[in-house]
Amino acid sequence: MTQSLETGTRIAVVSGGRSTERERSLMSGRAAQESLTRQGYSTVLLDAADTAFANQIRSADIAFLAIAGQYAEDGKLQGLLESLNIPYTGSGVTASAIGMHKTLAKTVAGAAGITVLPSVVLPPRDRDAIAETITCRIAFPLILKPLSEGGSIGMTVCHDTAELAAALSGLNATDGWFAEPFTTGTPVTCGILEMDGSPVALPPLETLPTDAEFYDYATKRDKDRYRYRCPAELPTPILDAITDAALTAHRALACTGYSRSDFIVTPGGPVWLEINTLPGLSRTGNLATMADAAGIDYDQLVRTILATATTPAGYRP
Repeated sequence: MTQSLETGTRIAVVSGGRSTERERSLMSGRAAQESLTRQGYSTVLLDAADTAFANQIRSADIAFLAIAGQYAEDGKLQGLLESLNIPYTGSGVTASAIGMHKTLAKTVAGAAGITVLPSVVLPPRDRDAIAETITCRIAFPLILKPLSEGGSIGMTVCHDTAELAAALSGLNATDGWFAEPFTTGTPVTCGILEMDGSPVALPPLETLPTDAEFYDYATKRDKDRYRYRCPAELPTPILDAITDAALTAHRALACTGYSRSDFIVTPGGPVWLEINTLPGLSRTGNLATMADAAGIDYDQLVRTILATATTPAGYRP
C-alpha cells in the first residue's frame, strides 16, 4: 500500500445524489470506498442527497467524487465544494457544466478540430413547429437526446415523421432536448487518466450490443445484452484517431483528473458524441476495464484519481 497523504487525512467518498443515475453512483461509491479503505485511507461514504450533506462534507479534507448526473457532474456540486475550500476529484465547475451540456460540449469539441454530428436544439414551441425545425435540418433516422443527461437516459430513435411526432408528444417541455442524425456504427469509448500531471489515453473499449438498435439505457444495465472488447479490435489508424480526439476533448474542455469520451465509429471514421467528466467507477465498468487493459489495477486507478484532487480555479466572471 502506497499512501502519500498525511496520516489522518479525511476522505469523503461522495456518491448517490438526486439524479437519474443515482444507482450507478451508489455502485461507484461503494467500490471506490472499499478500495480506499483497503489501501489504508480514512474514509466515509456520503450521499449527496442526504439533507445533512452540506454539513457532513465540511469535516472532509478531500472529496472523492464517485457520482454522476444532474446536481453532481454538472458543476453544482463542484461549486459547493469550492465555496467550502474542499479539494475534490474530477473536473472543475466550468468544465463540468460545459461537459454536461451536450450541444455546448460538441461546439467546443468541434472548434478544437474533432469530428462531431450536426445537431438541433429543440425550441420551446408547439410540437408542429419543433418537428419542422428538426426535419428541415436533419434527415431520418434521427435520435432525440436530453441536453444534460448521461447513461443514454431518455434517448429515442425516430425513423419517420410518425415516430418523431410520438416521441415529441412524450417529452417534458420544461426539459432541454436536441436532435442529431442517428448514425449506425461501432460504439467505442476512450478514457483519459492524468498521471504525473499529464493526461494519458487508455486503450479504447468497444461495446458490442447483442440485440439492441443502439447502446441504450436498458442495454447498459443488462450484462446479457452487450459485451466489451478491450482493446477495441479496430484498425490502428482508427484507434489512433480515437485516442487523439479523446485527449483533445479533455484538454479543450479543460477537464481535470480524468474523463471518458464516447464515439461511434462509422465507415468514414470515428465521430465524437460526448464527454463524461465523472465516469463510473464500478470495478467492472468501462473505465476500470480500460485501465486494466493498460496494466493499471483497480486500486491503482482509484489511487491515481485521488492524487489529482485539487481546488480548481473554477468560474471567474
